[in-house]
Amino acid sequence: QMVRGKALARCGLVLLSLWLCIQSVPISVDKTKEKPQQEELDPPESETGLHYDRYLREVIEYLEKDPHFKEKLKNANIDDIKQGKLSKELDFVHRNFRTKLDELKREEMGRLRMLLKAKNDFKEGNGRTVDHQALLKQFEHLNHMNPDTFEVEDLDRLIKSATKDLENFDKDRHDEFKRYEMMKEHERRERLRRMNEEERKKEEQHYEEMKKKHADHPKVNHPGSEDQLKEVWQEADGLDPEYFDPKTFFKMHDTNGDGFFDETELEALFTKELEKVYNPQNEEDDMVEMEEERLRMREHVMNEVDTNKDRLVSLSEFMAATKKEEFHEKDEWETLDQNPLYTEEELREYERHLANAENDINQKSVELQRQKEELERKQSELNAQRMGLQQVNIKLIIMLLYWKYNPHCVNV
Repeated sequence: QMVRGKALARCGLVLLSLWLCIQSVPISVDKTKEKPQQEELDPPESETGLHYDRYLREVIEYLEKDPHFKEKLKNANIDDIKQGKLSKELDFVHRNFRTKLDELKREEMGRLRMLLKAKNDFKEGNGRTVDHQALLKQFEHLNHMNPDTFEVEDLDRLIKSATKDLENFDKDRHDEFKRYEMMKEHERRERLRRMNEEERKKEEQHYEEMKKKHADHPKVNHPGSEDQLKEVWQEADGLDPEYFDPKTFFKMHDTNGDGFFDETELEALFTKELEKVYNPQNEEDDMVEMEEERLRMREHVMNEVDTNKDRLVSLSEFMAATKKEEFHEKDEWETLDQNPLYTEEELREYERHLANAENDINQKSVELQRQKEELERKQSELNAQRMGLQQVNIKLIIMLLYWKYNPHCVNV
């Protein structure tokens, strides 16, 4: 029961932070103090990345429209969440909103059924064993035994599933980025392999020049350090770094005024550092790598500052971090190009995986070609039979007409 309470507490915080993200508005800025600058590389609109992201957000949006639940959600505390009071408040949501939640659940059930049917048909069509347990996991965020109405159990499951899945989301993103980088290198080597010696030498030279150009950038401050925050204070906020005040800084960049830095608010603080390294106009700068760098920076700060691991940074946690020695660290942040993402052996294993996948596709292509040729052969046979039948029919018609107009003739 204690474990369940802790899990529900963390889930409630996720729900609360997601709701607060929806409420976020940008801070007002005195335009007279702004300096002309290039377009900022702001983080993309916040998404959970979950396969039920739309359902999650729509449920939160409609719950927030109910004044009673909105007030409870805004004032939710850990004890209420531990006791399951947040989910139980669904019983007091207005009937009109409950009806809409019922509709959202039915739509989600329909979407999942179509998704599972497509997956099932694909696997059976390819002769693969269907993992029914894995397919059923797609339904963990709702009570599929009751497909028609949205109940307390549905909200409880949604909070728990979102918390669990979000914990794994960053790892999945890192793995996906690693595969992206290995694919880039694989394709580069394949291009080199198809070139003659002169072309290869020219391409290698260009590649090294781009690497050097990308690495030639101003010092990147350690995320969350005094120097990094002071730079935001000066460059983005237009304030004198000599008068930097951590508490004021926190309140200025807590854009929704909830007393916490969520992940989106934290990532927005790293824009100035990222602009030193990445420019979408430059050939040598990869914007996919920029987003991975942003994620690494956010994770670093969270690991250092988020002491209770609730994926939020409170004012007290932030102020405590500014009193640590690490806050005054002057070392430069090591960017992605300074940290190898994979070994040569991992790349070879990835290429073997690609080769096996390509071989499977080629085999299927050969089989499809064989089936196509077989169908064409049968079609030709059918066409020949059809022509033969047409000729027989023509002869029969001629005979019948002949007999009709020459009834006394015995032979044709």
